[in-house]
Amino acid sequence: MKRFSFSLQLLAGLVAGIGLGFVAKIWDVSWLAETLTQVGKIFVQLLKLAVPPLVFTAVLVSVANLRNVNGAARLASKTLFWFLVTGFLSVAFAIGLGLVINPGQGVTLDTSTAKAVDTEGAGTWLDFVTGIIPTNIVTAFTELNVLQIVFLGVVLGAAALAIGDRAEPFLNLSRSVLELVQKALWWVIRLAPIGTAGLIGKAVATYGWDLLAPLAKFSAGVYIGCFIVLLAIYPTLLAVFGKVNPLRFYRNAWPAIELAFVSRSSVGTLPLTQRVTVERNGVDRDYASFAVPFGATTKMDGCASVYPALAAIFVAQVFNVPLGVGDYLLIAFVSVVGSAATAGLTGAIVMLTLTLSTLGLPLEGVGLLLAIDPILDMIRTATNVAGQAVVPVLVARSEGRLDEAVFNTPPQPLDETPAAKPVRTPEPATA
Repeated sequence: MKRFSFSLQLLAGLVAGIGLGFVAKIWDVSWLAETLTQVGKIFVQLLKLAVPPLVFTAVLVSVANLRNVNGAARLASKTLFWFLVTGFLSVAFAIGLGLVINPGQGVTLDTSTAKAVDTEGAGTWLDFVTGIIPTNIVTAFTELNVLQIVFLGVVLGAAALAIGDRAEPFLNLSRSVLELVQKALWWVIRLAPIGTAGLIGKAVATYGWDLLAPLAKFSAGVYIGCFIVLLAIYPTLLAVFGKVNPLRFYRNAWPAIELAFVSRSSVGTLPLTQRVTVERNGVDRDYASFAVPFGATTKMDGCASVYPALAAIFVAQVFNVPLGVGDYLLIAFVSVVGSAATAGLTGAIVMLTLTLSTLGLPLEGVGLLLAIDPILDMIRTATNVAGQAVVPVLVARSEGRLDEAVFNTPPQPLDETPAAKPVRTPEPATA
């Protein structure tokens, strides 16, 4: 398999999955459909297994690593600024697209049977804010509440910064755990071609045209909206503000974007995203160790901008609820500010319910979209990860932390994990 690049292996898995899925669908081969389902399920379970320790240690170490970065406060503020700008541009174009295609007009779905999804306290802004703080540290990990795990990582990372050298034993342990988890997760990522075949095959075998037909315009809108972000917004920002070649950026970042598409997990793709950001796009490693994990848990242009905007317009039209200018501005605000609600896992149900509840739209609309959510989540997650790689390049370029020689060099194969970089422990730099 090493004769072929990782991207080609993923592509082969994608093609094989589509072919096997059509075989299972057309000829009703139940055992094949079940096999594909189980293969994909096991792959996703392996990814999720690494999520709690990966997110906690990655966020904690990334915050603590800010002391090794000159101008850390400026870098953090620029990163947040570009998160907000790209998120706003994404949702603005998505709203415009929704007003053009009207995804809910002419849709004849039986809304009387739709039931509101149980969001378990995630449907309002108050619930979202209070839900960030865990009531029990253990349950944050056992129930896989990524937002609470991020909160714990940030708090302990900031505390480690505050107490200085006395935190080194704890930070060294966290770094070791992070490297162990990343190594194990890389083994899982190497199985991605097989997992891809299972996930795509299961989707093809399960979701036929009969299911997609009523929602075809909405589904196409989500994909078109994400492609606008991927092929117009990001390249323009890279060319104008980053002054780098967008084609080379996508060439370098493609393995992470491709894995995100099939795995539907920004956090599961995190190790690969960080590798391509540093080793292929030439972003300074110390800065990338903060920006990429931060983005993987809070930067979601696909799930938090494009999708909720189009879904809100769709639900409003299906349920005959008129939306005004104020409502569209509110959609933009919710999308930009509430991006962290998606928390880097598969699906964007929390963000969608947050948007619908803020607008006063019926939460039954979520139930109408659940059936095709896995198909939409693939392009959403690919957009998320692309954005998580774009922002570090923009910030690093503006701060002189982008190695243009690395960026412009033909990318090297990603067959093995790189040798760990020695941990530097310089004097804390002033922000």
